[in-house]
Amino acid sequence: MTEVHDQGTATGGSVLERLSGELTGLRKSERKVAALVLDNPHFVVESTMAAVAEAATVSEPTVMRFATSLGFDGFQSFKLSLAQALALGMPVTHSALRQDDDIADVSRKTFDHSISSLDRARRYLDTDALAAAADAIMGASSLLFIGFGASAVIAKDAEQKAALFGVPCSAPEDPHQQFMAAMTSDPGTVVIAISNTGRTALVLEVVDHARARGMTVIGITGDESPLWDRSDIGIIVRTFEDTNTVTPAVSRLAALVIVDILATTVAMRRGDEHVEAIRGMKRALAQFRSED
Repeated sequence: MTEVHDQGTATGGSVLERLSGELTGLRKSERKVAALVLDNPHFVVESTMAAVAEAATVSEPTVMRFATSLGFDGFQSFKLSLAQALALGMPVTHSALRQDDDIADVSRKTFDHSISSLDRARRYLDTDALAAAADAIMGASSLLFIGFGASAVIAKDAEQKAALFGVPCSAPEDPHQQFMAAMTSDPGTVVIAISNTGRTALVLEVVDHARARGMTVIGITGDESPLWDRSDIGIIVRTFEDTNTVTPAVSRLAALVIVDILATTVAMRRGDEHVEAIRGMKRALAQFRSED
């Protein structure tokens, strides 16, 4: 199975994401700088090293050591990375919803949470696994998308992209229909199984039967999991999920993006004639809609 590889920078990904975790390697004085960054990152981005040192009640060399401890070559490069992180929204720990949040707070935090999660999924995505999945789809006679609950929504969206994939696509909603499709399809069918947890028993059972019949299985999941283990090609989509108060929509957003990437890649690989046929279909569809 294709392995996933972290693709973060030398800083281990978003600087705000790192600072939101445990930084046991920092000295006590450097942690004061970290606390200031998390409490008022915009101030740090707009300030000199002297101003940051004064606000954190530490020395300027301490601020410099703080930056180098995180893997940067100086305070300016740290500020640049911090500015880039801020452009993507505050990390999940800073975008947690509170009972007294008004609609403006909920809106801002929901966007911050979604943007940060999608950025995390992008940074940790294994493009080799995506390429292998595209190769498998190119050689498929048909595609069978399976998923339950929230993942069924992703499967249905993927089915709508049959024109891009260039082969027949199906996404049965009923568990029995998914099972029957896996048991009656030929080995040329590629099964794309979607489960953020990767532990849904019904998905795993369908996958097991599909593999036993010689089908290639592409698994889209949130982390190394039983689905990842069972897949010929495993695509890990890491996001920040908070299921305590809201439905986990971010994992769906990220998985929908993965489907778009695969559909677009396959469409382009099929050549100019295929792409032109899709364009013609879209022009005709636009006219069809206008006549409704």
